[in-house]
Amino acid sequence: MDNQKPSSGGTFKKFIIALAAIIIISLGVTGWVYYLRYFGPNVTDKQEYLYIHSEATYNDVYQTIREQGIVNDTTYFNWAAHNMHYIDRVKPGKYRLKEGMSNRKLINMLAIGNQEPVDLKFRGLRLKSQFAGYISKQIEPDSMAIISLLDSAIFVEKYGFTTENVYTMFMPNTYQLYWNTTAEQFFERMHKEYGKFWTDSRKQQAAALNLTPIQVSILASVVDAEALHDDEMPTIAGLYLNRLKRGIKMEADPTVIFATGDFTIKRVLNRYLSTPSPYNTYRVTGLPPGPIMMPSVNAVKAVLNYKQHNYIYMCAKEDFSGYHNFATTVSQHLANAHRFQQALNEKGIKR
Repeated sequence: MDNQKPSSGGTFKKFIIALAAIIIISLGVTGWVYYLRYFGPNVTDKQEYLYIHSEATYNDVYQTIREQGIVNDTTYFNWAAHNMHYIDRVKPGKYRLKEGMSNRKLINMLAIGNQEPVDLKFRGLRLKSQFAGYISKQIEPDSMAIISLLDSAIFVEKYGFTTENVYTMFMPNTYQLYWNTTAEQFFERMHKEYGKFWTDSRKQQAAALNLTPIQVSILASVVDAEALHDDEMPTIAGLYLNRLKRGIKMEADPTVIFATGDFTIKRVLNRYLSTPSPYNTYRVTGLPPGPIMMPSVNAVKAVLNYKQHNYIYMCAKEDFSGYHNFATTVSQHLANAHRFQQALNEKGIKR
């Protein structure tokens, strides 16, 4: 019987087939790895936003991503970031993360600076320090950066304000801006919004009252502090304008509370009225040098569109509704005040 040896051609053919299979499998594995590194889901649900600070380097960003568990595989992210040349294109901002985002989508968003704007809302904050603290929680600059500008006479002077009245520049509203807005850029934006509000028509209204826009806002801050209900603001504004025109001290209780710095006071007693302060309108004639709170837009409009009447006295109503009893004479006012004081005594409110 003849023993036939396998032909060399058959062996070579098998080798080629095996080699081709290996190459195909290798390419498949390589393609799969490539897919995972670039297009596979990698972002977790651990953080809603990625904050990248100004002056941050790629290493800072990478460390934040690792520490906050923003991606499942940091090695794949790092590889993709280098291959996409993100390390030289870091941009600060607030970036919204979505679970399952790929490295490619995440890095593209970061590299082009496609950050999400901040809807900045503020109103009714009493002190500049409160305002600075609140704003610092919404945008990148810390409270010290903001308060230092508020307290800088040189800085606020270029906008036409003093450190005492600069608070009137900030018109309560909702503003859209980017998280990495600097403190200086924030002031510039607020000054532009202030300019938009104070149209020529409104400036003429202020002039008709013999007041500047700043003085209107200072008066509005007192009106706002007095009024629990917006519909009563024009009446209260008219009362204080009557007193100012007649040269009568405003004698506004909220200014006394502001002067004492004790905002827990619910009943302004005689001993508080002598508090030495340019903000205490029981001691000084005319407007205080600055606002006692951030006035609302409605309060400013109430001053400009005040209600004409002859009232020069007001006292909170004894029903604690938040409304006031108004009077034109001292006797009427004393009767109103007596009823309110009795109501306070019955409720045990001593201060």
